[in-house]
This record gives sequence, structure tokens and C-alpha cells, in this order.
Amino acid sequence: MDNVTTTLLEILKYTIPALIVLAASHSIVKKFLVSQVQRKQLAIFQESQDITLRLRLQAYERLVLFVERINPGQLIPRIYVPAMTVSDLQQAIVINIRAEFEHNLAQQIYVSKNVWETVKNVKEQEINMAIRISQTLNPDAPGKELHKRILDILLKADEQLPTDMALQIINDECKRVMSMGSI
Repeated sequence: MDNVTTTLLEILKYTIPALIVLAASHSIVKKFLVSQVQRKQLAIFQESQDITLRLRLQAYERLVLFVERINPGQLIPRIYVPAMTVSDLQQAIVINIRAEFEHNLAQQIYVSKNVWETVKNVKEQEINMAIRISQTLNPDAPGKELHKRILDILLKADEQLPTDMALQIINDECKRVMSMGSI
């Protein structure tokens, strides 16, 4: 029995320290791997945030460009042809605004609901203004009359124009996104 106990103690003398070293090694390696995984996840997250921020800023740029392009002061000189009638110019305005809007539909993914609703409302207001003003004129009259009437209304407007308000809302949100990284 003495021999068995001695052998058992000899075995325990080597296995207990080995088990302690194994447990400590396992714990250290596990902590190291977990921290490495966390670092990689953080790096991936930061990279995706940078990409997302760039996409959001591009969306704001595109929406600013859209609002500028549908501003009657910019739109009408771009599409007006001297041979157009009031009806032709009104249709060209509506078609161009809708085409510009459809070209920028995907931008709603990257901006807040408030900005997107503002952009949609401005589009509708500009279309409705062109239709409303053209209805007060003879459809077969020269398009120059519609052009002049729209510009007169814009110049005489006491309140801020819808496009100017939309630009302000987009710019404000864009500045918040750039300063905070998100909304």
C-alpha cells in the first residue's frame, strides 16, 4: 500500500502542476483571442461607420443638387425653348422634376425621415406651383409668359421659398451628422 500511495503521490506531484499550468494557459489564450476578436470587430465597425458616413454625405449632396435643380430659377432656363407654349413648358417642368426625383429615390435610405419628407414635399410644391400658374394662362400662349409669371411670383414672395427651406433642413441635418457621426 505504501508503494501504491507513493506512486500515486508521484503522479499527483506531476499532474497537479501540469493541470494548473494548462488551466492558466487556457485562460490566457482565451483572453487573448477574445480581445483580438473584439479589436477586429471594432475595426470592422469603425470601417463600416466611415463608409456609411461617406454614403450619407453623398446622399445629402445629391439631395441638395436635386433641390437646386428643381428650383424654378435654375430649372426653367435649363429646359425652356423659345418655341414652347405654356402647356409645353408646364409639362417639361413636371417631367423634369419627376425625372430628377426618380433619379434620387435611393437617397432616402441614407437620410432621416424628416429630410426625405421635406424633399418629397418640395417636389410636390414645385410641380403644383407650375401647374397652378399655368392654369391661369392660355395653354397655347408662348411659354415665355409662364416663365415670366413664375419668376415674378418667386421674386415677389415674402416668405422663404420651399427650395430654400429644404436646403436649410438638409444642411442642418448634414452638419449634425458630420459633427456627431449620426443622428
